[in-house]
Amino acid sequence: MTAPTITEPQVALARSAAEAARAVLPTSRELVVGVPVAASEDALPDGQAITARFSGAATGDVVVVVGQDLADALKESPLGELDLTAAVRPALEAAARTFGPVVLDPGQVMEPAVALSALAAKPGAVAVPLLDGETVRAIVALSLTPWPAEAGPGGVPARRAEIGAIRGGLDMLHDVEMEVSAELGRTRMSVRELLSLVPGAIVELDRAAGSPADLLVNGRLIARGEVVVIDENFGIRITEIVAPGSEQG
Repeated sequence: MTAPTITEPQVALARSAAEAARAVLPTSRELVVGVPVAASEDALPDGQAITARFSGAATGDVVVVVGQDLADALKESPLGELDLTAAVRPALEAAARTFGPVVLDPGQVMEPAVALSALAAKPGAVAVPLLDGETVRAIVALSLTPWPAEAGPGGVPARRAEIGAIRGGLDMLHDVEMEVSAELGRTRMSVRELLSLVPGAIVELDRAAGSPADLLVNGRLIARGEVVVIDENFGIRITEIVAPGSEQG
């Protein structure tokens, strides 16, 4: 079976993403970015993998595999056991944002072989080793749907230049105020039921507990997210950007 090939644009973009991730990866070693290759289970460092999906200017998956020494150090921190996903999340975000403004899902810890095997099954998946001398200490792996046809200077997707030009023409609209609202759910009531409402009454909505809330701009659904509390105020952490035309999904 012929090994999958990766294109020069994929190599350039993957290298840029790995460099961004390397800069914020919590490790005491000075790692260097190796040669991007087609994603596989080969040359895996002992450790843990954190995988997450992103969407927005680009859609895809990112996996960061860290060595067991880092995973153990986080568990034995003087501050107590630290969450590996939270510690590595900045690297996941840095890699994904190489492709433009994106929203990253919460991510999850997996066995490296499982995470890379799942990623390798997707077309064009690329893995970039982070090296300490000759030793692979970490891996940044990516899959995009689809990959940009070409990369611009510095490995930045050419499409981002087009996005920048479009946004430049919209600068005059930046100060226009728009009504942003969050919606937990909806229901339908008869006039009789509406008039019978009293303090303490419970109105059942069409959403299950824990379901994402909708974020609307001028009444139009643009995103979904989870409800959070910030300084005693409610807020929404965005987990999904709704593509135009799929608002009813």
